[in-house]
Amino acid sequence: MTASANAWWPRAHNLMWLAVVATPLCAQTPDYQNPDLPFERRAADLVSRMTLEEKVSQMQDVAPPIDRLGIPRYNWWNEALHGVARSGLATSFPQAMGIAGTWDDSLIYRMATVISDEARAKHHEYVRHGSRERYQGLTFWSPNINLFRDPRWGRGQETYGEDPFLTGRLAVQFIRGMEGDDPRYLKTVATVKHFAVHSGPEPARHTFDAVVGERDLRESYLPHFAAGMREGGAYSLMCAYNRVLGSPACGSDLLLHNILRGEWGFSGYVVSDCGAINDIYERHKVAPTAAAASALAVKAGTDLECGNVYANLVAAVRQGLITEQAIDTAVIRLFLARFRLGMFDPPERVRWAQIPFSVLDQPAHRALARQVARESIVLLKNAGSLLPLRKDVGTIAVIGPNADDRRMLLGNYEGSPADSITPLRGIREAVSPGTRVRYARGSDLVVPGDSGFAEAARAAEQADVVVLCLGLTAQLEGEEMSVETPGFLGGDRTRIDLPDAQERLLERIVAVGKPTVLVLMSGSAVAVNWAQEHVPAIVEAWYGGQAAGSALADVLFGDYNPAGRLPVTFYTSVDDLPPFDDYRMAGRTYRFFKGTPLYPFGDGLSYTTFAYRNLRTSSARLRAADTLIVRVDVTNTGRRAGDEVAQLYVRHLGSRVERPIEDLRGFRRITLKPGETRTVEFALPASSLAYWSPDTHRWVVEQEPVELAIGASSADIRLRRRIQVVSLQ
Repeated sequence: MTASANAWWPRAHNLMWLAVVATPLCAQTPDYQNPDLPFERRAADLVSRMTLEEKVSQMQDVAPPIDRLGIPRYNWWNEALHGVARSGLATSFPQAMGIAGTWDDSLIYRMATVISDEARAKHHEYVRHGSRERYQGLTFWSPNINLFRDPRWGRGQETYGEDPFLTGRLAVQFIRGMEGDDPRYLKTVATVKHFAVHSGPEPARHTFDAVVGERDLRESYLPHFAAGMREGGAYSLMCAYNRVLGSPACGSDLLLHNILRGEWGFSGYVVSDCGAINDIYERHKVAPTAAAASALAVKAGTDLECGNVYANLVAAVRQGLITEQAIDTAVIRLFLARFRLGMFDPPERVRWAQIPFSVLDQPAHRALARQVARESIVLLKNAGSLLPLRKDVGTIAVIGPNADDRRMLLGNYEGSPADSITPLRGIREAVSPGTRVRYARGSDLVVPGDSGFAEAARAAEQADVVVLCLGLTAQLEGEEMSVETPGFLGGDRTRIDLPDAQERLLERIVAVGKPTVLVLMSGSAVAVNWAQEHVPAIVEAWYGGQAAGSALADVLFGDYNPAGRLPVTFYTSVDDLPPFDDYRMAGRTYRFFKGTPLYPFGDGLSYTTFAYRNLRTSSARLRAADTLIVRVDVTNTGRRAGDEVAQLYVRHLGSRVERPIEDLRGFRRITLKPGETRTVEFALPASSLAYWSPDTHRWVVEQEPVELAIGASSADIRLRRRIQVVSLQ
């Protein structure tokens, strides 16, 4: 180990290591202290030396030290949804919904790598100062990959949208970036959540029973979890509050034993959502006591509790509700994670322990935050090519409650960036020296009243162009919140249009008659039906993170050509939706919605144009065990360089059962210069065309014709080709 590395490495960790390995010369080193032995053997040896009470103490998120064994205190709870969260200085990327809007899985990997770099650096700095509190460890309860089946759900902003395939591909790359590529040591632990069938309503999340059919469960609610665990290699999973088909998610043999550990071969650990074990006996009432609820959860496979109910496991063992062997299994899984993180090994052996604290807030990290924000922005309308704007326009009026709100930029589960750039600041920093930028808030987000309208109207009247920043904020939509404002309830929305105060401001400003750009900043879909009819340019910028304002200015003034795509459907009204608490997929998302959306899934415009030609396949027939290669040529037919997101959908033409109207099965974001052509290639395994049979309880690939549809969105299909799926004979 170099002198500089020694200077950086936390002194407390070195002292801890020396204390652990220091034994009398005549004594044999215990297996758990031998860094050359397999982690599994060391974890089993360590747990074998604990008393029952000590084992149980390690099964809660605040795990106390066991000094006689050299085990330091550890807090399992940390967050990294779109940057290291709730832990001081960290790079803040766009909220997860914006990340999904990039449709760029390679970019997500780069982002997660930066997040895990900062996570490692912060953890070791805390340890150096003897601090081991919440939000300081290496086990992160991210990503949230629940299916965003209904735009009313306030936590939908934390997800990657409504499509299982897109969610799964992005989750795999996020997990890989968080956990690293070292063959021996995990960089951090990524925890996919919330397993499963969990997406509101928030006020009922501790009590509702998600009742779904086998096909909806297997084809819509689980595929992205399977991808995260089996392909991404997530080492942890968080079970949800609610019941699924009658059983608490954290006590479900179907979910945790049969599917997760049985079918998927998961060998990591499961953690409960915070307070979910309380729910088992207090709200779901499927167990009579805290001890019985704890035993039920552990036997199903929930190894770690966020909470303190698991303290009753000692009594549960003595009452015969659970065996100590079952406790051992759970605790070994937990310590195996800590061993794999390198917490009990010399720092020079752990590659990730060499990341210096100076990695935080590096210029490269700031640049990446801006790039992710740029790629997330979706151009929804651009009538008359109003955008991009000229930087030397005489006067720009920047109006709206989201125009200069730094807190709004960060969404929820946020970190603390060194510098956050609002739309107002981003525009001011981008325009030419002679351009005047006027600002007026105009209205509150939801509070009625027009006291600010007059000032906003005057700003618009004196401007050559208006940028109107409206939308939502994580103070209105989010996780189980005490919000009871018209249009919002407990973190969810009861309607999906703009709040009345903002709708009135919008109409007032447009009436002034100046060219207007509507910038939506939200964590989910907003039904801007009036704006679609009356505003020439509309941009969805999500909660864009620390660089949101700069990224927005890059798009507005043409320094960056937008290419974000919607990861959710924008409906025209809640009237388009089934009841919020109905978990059947019928009528939901682009896959099953039979109406006409305001903006379709996958939608997004550009300042250039693209042509699709020459769709071809490696074969006209796809055998049930094979993979088809699909290729298409994409050409930039415009005058600007730009990105295009080519999307592959499938439609089943001869299925014996009802299938999705269309189903995303491939996407690729590419950059093309004017006139440039690139061939985009997709791999389509026959297994991805299967449906789940409730009769045989297995996946079935049918012999049928299937239509391949390639285009720029789910509603902008440019080329189609039919293939025949054939049996193995």
